[in-house]
Amino acid sequence: MPSTFHNKKYYALILGGSSGMGLASAKKLAAAGMNLYIVYRDPRIIEKPFLESIESLKATTAVQIHTINANALQKENIDSICKELSKIVNEGYSFRLLLHAVSRGNLKLLSPGEQQLSLEDLQNTIHAMGINIYEWANALIQNKLFSPMASIIGLTSEGAAKAWPGYAAVGAAKAALENIGRSMALEYACYGIRTNIIQAGVTETPSFQMIPGHEKIKAASIERNPFKRLTQPEDVANAIYLLCTDEAAWINGAILHVDGGEHCC
Repeated sequence: MPSTFHNKKYYALILGGSSGMGLASAKKLAAAGMNLYIVYRDPRIIEKPFLESIESLKATTAVQIHTINANALQKENIDSICKELSKIVNEGYSFRLLLHAVSRGNLKLLSPGEQQLSLEDLQNTIHAMGINIYEWANALIQNKLFSPMASIIGLTSEGAAKAWPGYAAVGAAKAALENIGRSMALEYACYGIRTNIIQAGVTETPSFQMIPGHEKIKAASIERNPFKRLTQPEDVANAIYLLCTDEAAWINGAILHVDGGEHCC
């Protein structure tokens, strides 16, 4: 692993970094010399494996790692965390990456019944997985926390353009994310900030396993994927690492497919 970011005093802010793609990205970036500030929301009784992973990272890398168990969707937490990030920047660091990997949505059907998707469910999901990235990006810009040519990265899915039972709210959120990501790419370029959205292939993360009928989706994905396997969190982490490098400075406003060609089939 090249020490790409060592001695550059860069930080990555990862929202939703305790599992899946967020945690895989944290590990990849730390190995390359990127300091980490990870916001996650887990019950105390299930956060132990994540904290053990963080201790292992601290022991095997030379980077600084901060973690906070807080709800990234609440404005008061955004404000208080940005105050902490400002202290880091005042020490001579800057934020090279804002990765929004929050996975918090409702997987309910539209059909009438006890588990019918409500308007509140829809609004909360669109906020969490579609709009919240803008709240954080705006807060970091206002507080002057980004480094030159920083990256903002969100995570979408095929569900932004396809319909799966129970996926309506998340699909709507991902479509909103893709749209706002394009506008951020356009309007934040004047700050020297690039915004890109990654569309991973089907990846067996904890959030994927909550989708109704996920086993059928998994089997169909493997069958149609040119490489006949699922996307791994590490595949996505590799792409996120690449988008943070100087060589990726001219990539802006893209929806980057990280799926082994699955979207072609």
